Amino acid sequence: MFKIDNHNLFEELGLPKLVELSTAFYTRVYADEDPWFRNMFPDDMDSAIQNQYEFFAQRLGGPQIYSARKGHPALRARHASFPITKRAAERWLEHMNAALDEVGIAGIQKEALLEFFTDTAFFLQNLDDSNQRIY
Repeated sequence: MFKIDNHNLFEELGLPKLVELSTAFYTRVYADEDPWFRNMFPDDMDSAIQNQYEFFAQRLGGPQIYSARKGHPALRARHASFPITKRAAERWLEHMNAALDEVGIAGIQKEALLEFFTDTAFFLQNLDDSNQRIY
């Protein structure tokens, strides 16, 4: 169980704040100057933003809008084709932490989100330090 499961962050933050967070996050990702990181993401930033905020809304206690449009989240399966190393997970978290600050999510809400994001980022890691598949 994560801290995000202790209360309904969707009700606290609302969909507009999650859209703002995903937009801030992907603006940073798409501006990342390191090709090894940037190239993991599709060219369609608008779709990436929509997928993320819909997933966040659903996972944080809101309506099942992601699943209604795309089916079960199946995070590992959906991310399996991307080379996710520890370094990539850490870079993702750097951008997300900065996006949280940018949109003004702080305190216990930020703490709860970062706990979930950190666990999930490393759960999705599929390559070890020598780029060998770990699942």
